[in-house]
Amino acid sequence: MLSVQTRSSRAAPWRKLAAPPSARPHARSVGIVQRRYAHFDAPLELRSGATLQPFTLAYETYGQLNAARDNAILICHALSGDAHVAGYHTGDPAEKPGWWDEAVGPGKLFDTERYFVICSNVIGGCQGSTGPASIAPDGRPYGLRFPMVTIADMVAAQRHLLDRLGIERLFAVAGGSMGGMQALQWAVDWPERVENVLFLASTPRSTPQQIAFNETGRQAIYADPNWRDGNYYGGPAPTQGLAVARMLAHITYMSDVSMERKFGRRLQGWDTLPYTFARPEFAVESYLEHQGRKFIERFDANSYLYITKAIDYFDIGADYGSLEAAVARTQAAFLVVSFSSDWLYPAEQGLALVHALEAVGRAVEHCHVEAPFGHDSFLVEVERMTEVVGGYLRRRAGARMRV
Repeated sequence: MLSVQTRSSRAAPWRKLAAPPSARPHARSVGIVQRRYAHFDAPLELRSGATLQPFTLAYETYGQLNAARDNAILICHALSGDAHVAGYHTGDPAEKPGWWDEAVGPGKLFDTERYFVICSNVIGGCQGSTGPASIAPDGRPYGLRFPMVTIADMVAAQRHLLDRLGIERLFAVAGGSMGGMQALQWAVDWPERVENVLFLASTPRSTPQQIAFNETGRQAIYADPNWRDGNYYGGPAPTQGLAVARMLAHITYMSDVSMERKFGRRLQGWDTLPYTFARPEFAVESYLEHQGRKFIERFDANSYLYITKAIDYFDIGADYGSLEAAVARTQAAFLVVSFSSDWLYPAEQGLALVHALEAVGRAVEHCHVEAPFGHDSFLVEVERMTEVVGGYLRRRAGARMRV
């Protein structure tokens, strides 16, 4: 049984929310959507001191921007995500929908009858935005000549996109995991442009353990003989290394409880233990192999290196001396959501942000969700997120109307 605990900076005691309403998120999809590309000739000055020029952002939008242009929500994706958050690109019945399709659409968590939803592929990515697989001005793929990027650089590129779309202020910026890092960076770097922040299953600072997991995945890619110091374009890609990196990362997204429930110690295709290395013996081994195989079909190994480095670099308080000094710059109201079984970004890291926001007098609500699915709970528990996050958005929209 799932439960949620919540608190607000203006209401001290914790309270347990009632069971979620029986109405489930609306089943309708946004339908066929189109990936768009915004090309920019202006230089993007990066935190490393390098400059990226020109650059492109791939993005998708859902719903309609209202006349006041104040109903926009920017959803920021996590490490393995992209701009395709909802809907379908074709009418093929075998096509899978966007990565958060259950949350974006008419009557859903991000209600496209109410909000204009935007999602873009990050700089450094491999799904249409400029990254290491892109063609450099000299006509060759960047490879490792692509400059190092940070979460702040990803946000700076998104700011160019919002300018292009004519959106001066976001009703909300939302994201889980690395997406939450971007949402927080938005509020610190561009405080006047963000009204609400939805910070889900994330952290204000990458810890040594999180960096260690990412580095282990990178080492798997480096060890693949096809990596060739990043110069593999036009030849065999380092798919084996990338698959291992994905397998390791996927373990951190789940929990011991969820893996026990999903797999236990069941065998995969065997009645008894065969005692072999030839093929997976346990169901969990087969599952991880499948996850690695799916990932290499859609992701670039060099992008994996660059994006995990951007995550490692993230420490929102580093430029200001402390977390409190950084969030003192913000003007937005915050919803911080943590999950009991998330051991990649555990609840105390979200609470550190809550305490910093409270210390500087910012409006913040914190919901701690008892859920067994680990870090991926923010994606899996859509009905509960509709209650918590969707309810928060409705309250904030109502408060705006009363002003």
